[in-house]
Amino acid sequence: MDLATLDAVASADLIRTGQASPTELVEAALERIEEVNPALNAVIHRRDERALAEAADPSLPDGPFRGVPLLVKDVVCRTAGDPYHCGTSFLKERGYVSPHDSELARRFRAAGFVIVGKTNTPEFAMSATTEPLAYGATRNPWDTSRSPAGSSGGTAAAVAAGLAPVGHGNDMGGSIRMPASCCGLVGLKPTRARSSLGPDFGEYWGPLTHEGVLTRTVRDTAAVLDCISGMAVGDPYTA
Repeated sequence: MDLATLDAVASADLIRTGQASPTELVEAALERIEEVNPALNAVIHRRDERALAEAADPSLPDGPFRGVPLLVKDVVCRTAGDPYHCGTSFLKERGYVSPHDSELARRFRAAGFVIVGKTNTPEFAMSATTEPLAYGATRNPWDTSRSPAGSSGGTAAAVAAGLAPVGHGNDMGGSIRMPASCCGLVGLKPTRARSSLGPDFGEYWGPLTHEGVLTRTVRDTAAVLDCISGMAVGDPYTA
């Protein structure tokens, strides 16, 4: 069975029915990243050791996606102890590491996802292509001479190439939808405040950026949206 071709719902079913373990799925994702990512430059930070430890941990949350690998875009979705550079040389050169999980990361983890890495993004996600000076251009897996668009281009290229079944993205002016279109994926821009931006963003960014995922199937997008939806205490907006 080629795990790289399965969507997240099917992957979770394998674990739930005892046909695969979280460790096996994470190992398969890491092997796929090792094999394919050099040609794409989609994943810029890998969490191999931490991801394998989390997958093997008996306390891994028993959510609907327990043990399923996930990639997160390197902007907005902070993960504790991991680099957080937002595509910028300024933060990369200073080696900035996030001291905490964002609310969105906590919800991904509560759903059972294992975060295996972070994906490329243009500087502060402010471009329709994914070509930051800090990390270089991401290439489209369907044709590596072309762009996967942006700003969630790293996630789109990774999910389309089977590096993980689901990847985080955000959308202000098309940053989920354009990469999804260019890479043959499902890309939904959720309603404003459908998922929380806390605790890092307040009223200024609240009406502008919308957090969601890129997937290969409609059912994955719907199921993951169920997991990450809902306001947090102090959110200035509600959906």
